[in-house]
Amino acid sequence: MKLRHIMLVTIICTLLALNTAFLESACAGMLTYSEYHALYAGKPEPETEYILPGGSFSAGQNVQLVTEYGGRAGSFAATEETGFVEWEVEIKEEGLYHIEVLYHPLPGKSIAAERELLINGERPFEEVEYVVFPRVWADEGPVLVDKNGNQIRPRQIEAPQWQTVVLRDSLGYIVEPFQFYFKEGVNRITLRSQAEPLLIGEVRLYHRKAVPTYAEVQERYQVAGLGPARGVFIKIQGEDAAYKSEPTLFGVHDQGDPTMEPYHPVEIRINSIGGYRWAQASQWISWKFTVPETGLYKIAIKGKQDQNRGFYSNRRLYIDGEVPFREVDVIAFPYSTHYIMNTLGDGDTPYLFYLEEGEHELKLEVVLGDLVDYIHQTKENLYKLTNIYRQIIMITSPNPDTLRSYRLEKQIPTLVDDLRDLSESFKEIRSHFEEYTGQTGGHNVILSTITFMLDRMADRPDRIPGILNEFRDNIGALGEWISNTESQPLQVDYIIVASPDEALPQAVPTRRQAMRHELQAYIGSFTHDYTEIGDIATDDDVVERETISVWIGLGRDQAQVLKQLIQELFTPQTGIAVHLQLINGMDSLLVPAILAGTAPDVAIGAANMDLAFRGAVADLTQFPDFPDVAQRFSQSAFVPYRFRDAVYALPETQTFPVMFYREDILEELGIEVPQTWEDVYEIIPILQRNHMEFGLTGLTGGSMPNLNTFLMFLYQMGVAVFKEDSIATNLDSRAVAFTFKKLTEFFTLYNMPLEYNIANRFRLGELPLVITDYGLYNTLNVFAPELRGRWGFTMVPGTVQPDGTINRAVPITAASGTTPNAVGTTGTIILEGSNKKEAAWEFLKWWTSKDIQVAFGRELESLMGSAARYASANIEAVKELPWRPHELETLLRQWQWTEGVPPVLGGYYVTRQFDWLFRAVVLDHKPLWESIQDYDEAANKEIERKRMEFDYETHLEDLDERFKKLYWDQYTHVYRLELSDDEMRFYGLIP
Repeated sequence: MKLRHIMLVTIICTLLALNTAFLESACAGMLTYSEYHALYAGKPEPETEYILPGGSFSAGQNVQLVTEYGGRAGSFAATEETGFVEWEVEIKEEGLYHIEVLYHPLPGKSIAAERELLINGERPFEEVEYVVFPRVWADEGPVLVDKNGNQIRPRQIEAPQWQTVVLRDSLGYIVEPFQFYFKEGVNRITLRSQAEPLLIGEVRLYHRKAVPTYAEVQERYQVAGLGPARGVFIKIQGEDAAYKSEPTLFGVHDQGDPTMEPYHPVEIRINSIGGYRWAQASQWISWKFTVPETGLYKIAIKGKQDQNRGFYSNRRLYIDGEVPFREVDVIAFPYSTHYIMNTLGDGDTPYLFYLEEGEHELKLEVVLGDLVDYIHQTKENLYKLTNIYRQIIMITSPNPDTLRSYRLEKQIPTLVDDLRDLSESFKEIRSHFEEYTGQTGGHNVILSTITFMLDRMADRPDRIPGILNEFRDNIGALGEWISNTESQPLQVDYIIVASPDEALPQAVPTRRQAMRHELQAYIGSFTHDYTEIGDIATDDDVVERETISVWIGLGRDQAQVLKQLIQELFTPQTGIAVHLQLINGMDSLLVPAILAGTAPDVAIGAANMDLAFRGAVADLTQFPDFPDVAQRFSQSAFVPYRFRDAVYALPETQTFPVMFYREDILEELGIEVPQTWEDVYEIIPILQRNHMEFGLTGLTGGSMPNLNTFLMFLYQMGVAVFKEDSIATNLDSRAVAFTFKKLTEFFTLYNMPLEYNIANRFRLGELPLVITDYGLYNTLNVFAPELRGRWGFTMVPGTVQPDGTINRAVPITAASGTTPNAVGTTGTIILEGSNKKEAAWEFLKWWTSKDIQVAFGRELESLMGSAARYASANIEAVKELPWRPHELETLLRQWQWTEGVPPVLGGYYVTRQFDWLFRAVVLDHKPLWESIQDYDEAANKEIERKRMEFDYETHLEDLDERFKKLYWDQYTHVYRLELSDDEMRFYGLIP
């Protein structure tokens, strides 16, 4: 509907040739750049230039005037991560102008700043909703070496500096910089903050000159009498990059090629840069080099693109900030399983670049290359396919009756035409890709598959219901194809800048080199331990230090980040050395280690109440400063690790449910984002009439509804699921029983889905509303980039209270045998058998502190990208991680409503019994009340058995009142076991 509206407005505006004021009011803010540019085609491109000092703003919010920053004096605008800044400019001649911004990053959360651009109060087109202002990154220092001889990459730190950016498509689909229409007279330019603070030096409106061709540049060389340099050979190692656009672009090692520099057959050497991390449009890396004499030079790059078979990886070359000539605006690096010496040139004739004596900067930026228009068209087609699929399931449902005639071509009048148009579009795209790659199958097979499917659907609309699953699967496959095709990986060993008379080295190893490498690597595999996280060699290693043993069960990258932080910060600050070991299968190895007396002092991510109940984990309340340290976390984060007055872990990570929604679909259906469960009840029929669904399952994914789903409803009424001291379940409470009935009715009366693939169905629009762990945010950013700006997340629906407030409580727990599985926390423990508890406690305090959690989270995201966004349990640390302001606000508000689930002896059996109870009632249609009684009795028998085993009370009347009070004190919003009849009526549990 939105696309049709856009097209309708565009057509009307164009055909009627309405005046500029009407175009701005009717058309602005809802067009793509292609539509916008077509709308103003033929408008003049004046040569007049306008420079607006940043500090000359006419209006703003959260903006300050700055007169000196970063070694530059002037009039600047310091903007915050929220607010806006606006300038007025009087244009003498209407027309199309480019916009260039001089800016300097300000301290923030280490991500690129983003601003929305408005002209005269309106966003001119969709692509300027998120204008990106990158930060600049560099190595913190030289490459480090551990005691095993392995090199360790230096950390990436920000290198803030003044930069100039011409506004263009950050996704790389629009090759040329954007042109903006300005009317004659006074115009307003607004930059509205989307993320991160930013200092704006000036805004420049101008007409950008076209980049000359190489022939034109050669002619200038001849006119100026420029000649080639002689006898100059400069080799720039890839890993010695001066600056990068993102912290993920660090030096890496490649041990498979003996021609690499530096090289070692066994030990790790940081000898290249890039690879799959340097693959997204607009990412860039720059290198500094110095030439000894003025003259013309050739440039060669030893690189490898071994990931996209049949495709080129493309780069744009800048020298000292400028593209020298048009031919290096797109440099294609072919697919190869080995390194190639790519000499920039036309065939065997190298291009010559004019360089004056002195220092220069060479920059390579990722671009999508010659196929950019077709990739962009495929992405638009994907969105159209998704819309068609959604229109179809609104009529047929996702699981149609294949014997029924839905007459889709009648109910969707444009369906057949839309399918044929898309088929022709895909045929054209496929033809260009086949011509480009020289292949008719392989990577391009999905284009043929979709074309064939669309033709079948257009020829026989009556058969569409029978191939709906195929349609859905192909949409998913096309999305993956786009992601793979957009990827432009390139790994660089070194770059050569040389005079034309210099010969270039061989990039491919000789047979002798290869055989020698294989032999040495084979022998080394028996002598070198690749799993050890070695200490970094330092001059003070001779100093005797107290050493603690720490196990970490995460990945090697995470372990390496932590090891560097320990050596750079923890050990120098405390004098305590750490022997860090990377352990795969922590749960299975920790118990045998405890029994054998070889357990570590500290185990990260290994909080386990089963071990705590057995006396194997230290109680952290024994340390005098524990109450102060506990203030770092929400109260709910401790509940899974607390029993009575003892706490057995410090929280490390914490996640919780939020509600994700498709903004575009809700707008199309005229639905507001639900705030309460009453709103949800009203929305479900609307969704179901359109064959869509509300997602409510296990709160961590598309799993079957579990105890956590149930707890959300209970906690929102202040009711606990366990009695004091977790001595028994509370299922015999009328409030709990009727709440369970209410939960099951979502699936028995409303027929909501029991299991589903959240990412796929949310992407396709089948689940426009879903409650799940906030980690889905990371998945969607990577998995569904075409939905950017079309989805969001907010707090879960809540239960209205008698005083009119809304309770939005959600449960969090830990994954162990004593607590239900799911959303929640991981924790770090000290083993009771440790004889270095004080040193171990110092490590726990350091590890969970704000500064270290921020450093670890940022470094992890720098290493692995935004998909690895760290979910720290330290509240202040999360505020410093790279969340946008409105996203962070939502997380913090929902965090205040988190409630923990206490550990239960025999808790594994409670979880199992609840799952069986749910299935018995929902799937097997067993009697509700009898089932509750049976499964409750079975769960309580196991709890009683386990409490007797550990010599704890088994009846409430025997329980010390102090323990009862401690039980309730751990909650924030939960305070009772039962509801009165009036309260049950108010909550809609009984008539």
